[in-house]
Amino acid sequence: MSLRPADLTARTAASRPAADARPVVLVVDDEASYREALASGLSLEGFRVELAADGEEALRLFHRVRPELVLLDVTLPDRSGVELCKAMRATASVPIIMVTARDSEVDVVVGLEVGAADYVTKPFRLRELVARMRAVLRRGSTAPTAGAGAGTADKAGAGNGVLVCGPLSLDAARREVTVGSRRVELSRKEFDLLALLMAHPGQVVTRDRCMHRLWWDQDLADTRTLDTHVKRLRQKIEPDPAQPHHLVTVRGVGFRLEP
Repeated sequence: MSLRPADLTARTAASRPAADARPVVLVVDDEASYREALASGLSLEGFRVELAADGEEALRLFHRVRPELVLLDVTLPDRSGVELCKAMRATASVPIIMVTARDSEVDVVVGLEVGAADYVTKPFRLRELVARMRAVLRRGSTAPTAGAGAGTADKAGAGNGVLVCGPLSLDAARREVTVGSRRVELSRKEFDLLALLMAHPGQVVTRDRCMHRLWWDQDLADTRTLDTHVKRLRQKIEPDPAQPHHLVTVRGVGFRLEP
């Protein structure tokens, strides 16, 4: 018998001691040092932490402790994090933050499609992670993603690695982008930038987040490099790059992809 999210929430509240009101976080990662460091840091930040080293252990703990949030590594020894995210989201509306290596943009996009609320890229600062966690917990559910909410992106292609936003279609696995029926050739950075924006349709993605995602290994104080990539991307996806309708600038903050 399957349980509805409301049933799971009720069971969670009833099974926890009233004295411990700390939000429970399930950390799923196969690297022991990473798990222990997170357990220590998050405990100091006011979370109660449960640890799992693989998918089987994660599912067992997930159903037993009913966490308020899951930190889920994309790469696990016995199954993919994307597969595990889908299994968890099928039984409960618990927000999931995907933790990915630097070169796993495809897995991130697919993870967001199947219900992940956000993602962080290793290495990251604990302060940034905690801020993301608290933002997700405040929302109380997963953020709108392609094919899964708020009408900000079309449902076509959801679940098969394809993001659709208005006339734009991005095939994460094949690394192909089309505008209407026209295929466009993007550089690696242009593709990753578009994938990041399409994973959050209608939402502002900050300049800092774009910089961190695309140039994690460089300390670039000058963000003109990002502006150059935005300009080139507009030339390839916009009917009139001088007056963009899809990739718009939010002055002083970042960029937003409009359906």
